[in-house]
Amino acid sequence: MRINTNVASLTALESNTQVNNNLTNSLEKLSSGLRINKASDDASGLAIADKLRTQANAVSQAVSNGNSAVALIQIADKAMAEQSNILDIVKQKLIQAATATTSNEGRIAIGKDIDKLLTQLNEIANQTNYNGIGLLQGSASGATSSLTFQMGESSGNVASLNATVQANTNGLSGMSGLKASAATGTWSAGDVRAHLKAVDSALNELNTWRADFGSTQNQIESAIRNMMTQVTNIKAAESVIRDVDYAAESANFNKQNIIAQAGTYAISQANQVQQNILKLLQ
Repeated sequence: MRINTNVASLTALESNTQVNNNLTNSLEKLSSGLRINKASDDASGLAIADKLRTQANAVSQAVSNGNSAVALIQIADKAMAEQSNILDIVKQKLIQAATATTSNEGRIAIGKDIDKLLTQLNEIANQTNYNGIGLLQGSASGATSSLTFQMGESSGNVASLNATVQANTNGLSGMSGLKASAATGTWSAGDVRAHLKAVDSALNELNTWRADFGSTQNQIESAIRNMMTQVTNIKAAESVIRDVDYAAESANFNKQNIIAQAGTYAISQANQVQQNILKLLQ
């Protein structure tokens, strides 16, 4: 029997230290809610979970991009809807001015009214923008450029608005001539009739642009719904890997806690056994 090295106590201490480490790890998981708090917990699981988190964040940003794109399109659509109303009124006034029961003075008054309406049409085209991006005409009163919206995590996941819009009197067929004619103050019923077809052409152009905006919005809204489902599923997949199962971990904690208490008792008993050697010295 030897007392210089208490092997039994050292063995019990080693086991108790490991159990206490396990107990600490279990408490860390329970307090953080995560099964993986450091790479050593699950190296491969951490790599997969981090990749899933990055993917979920990227798709979430794409959803945000899509919502912004929808807002942009709706601003343009509502503005063009008002422009369409203006052209409807302009055509109504042209028909009024083209009939024989309207006097020359009446045509002059109608011309001034049409001139003001088309001026407002130009103002709408000039003022309509999203975050400084002109939507109904270019910055130099020319046509807008096509817009490409990033709708996913890869470079190919895009939605494009290909309509090049110039919804002012210079861009809408015949409207610049109508505005100039209306502003002169002198035009006959025949002059008025010559502009009726131009208004129809302008309305057709406006409706074509609106249709392109609308179809693009439908495409983007469909992509948003799909990506929102993706985000939910990706986060669920990440949760399976990263998040702690509280039922299982609570059971493990209680197990380790009981073993730790038993280990402490074992160390005290190992020390007690060595004291029996003293009886040989008495």
